[in-house]
Amino acid sequence: MTQSTHAVLQGRGLQRAFGARQAVADISFELKAGEICAFLGPNGAGKTTLIKMLTGLLSPDAGEIHYQGEAYHPNRLALKKLIGLVPQHNNIDRELTPEENLRVHGLLYQMRGAELAQAIEDSLVFAGLEEHRTTPAEKLSGGMKRRLVIARALMHKPKILFLDEPTVGLDPHSRRIMWSFLGKINQQQGCTIFLTTHYLEEAERLASRVVFIERGRIIADGSCQSLKQALGAYVVETGTVTPQQEFFDSRAQALARLAQIEETAVIRETSLEDAFLQMTGTRLVNHG
Repeated sequence: MTQSTHAVLQGRGLQRAFGARQAVADISFELKAGEICAFLGPNGAGKTTLIKMLTGLLSPDAGEIHYQGEAYHPNRLALKKLIGLVPQHNNIDRELTPEENLRVHGLLYQMRGAELAQAIEDSLVFAGLEEHRTTPAEKLSGGMKRRLVIARALMHKPKILFLDEPTVGLDPHSRRIMWSFLGKINQQQGCTIFLTTHYLEEAERLASRVVFIERGRIIADGSCQSLKQALGAYVVETGTVTPQQEFFDSRAQALARLAQIEETAVIRETSLEDAFLQMTGTRLVNHG
């Protein structure tokens, strides 16, 4: 989807502590209409706390949240309708069918009659669950359950979809299906997507913008390409046990350096993992 310069979400000076532990420390950012923004960081970095504050599940200790220029109050239905939330763990009713789970959600958002029936049908088709509409949710595969949670979150046509670790617990094949599904949501429904992840490949495959978060603070913010180029387009890696890295703007510069090194060394393009490690000192994973 084409991105806009219009900010649909603004967070300013957000903070949240749990006892002596500062989970989120003075985070400020804007989310542009149409973008897919991934907050990338290890477990415990503050990603889930941030997403809970942005969706009204937690109150910040300090800071402000605005949606389309208006202060967010989770009890105001008009503002609540602007967002859809997919939590880290599936929270569907396992004893209900997909159709029944969707019906309950629609009723909570004041859908009735033909509007509700059409929304249920559209959601089942979009998630590829029309043939499982009457199957108890507990009997669905992990990927199907995840698609049901996402379809439910989209049912009331939110402007922004929040996803907390959307593919955690899924096998690699199901994870790639989910990435395609989320890309379709962004392209076909025009939905802005905010997701948190600790998977490097997920951020690279999905996001038009990546934000590095560590210990409750934003460390870096940009496209995958710009974050990598901030170090240099190429890296020369020396050694095997604890490789030493040197970054260069061009391949010619990297090759010239490689020719000077007598020990084992390799040259390759800079990766998002390199950028995250250099900027935060923390190593992430490429896949689950």
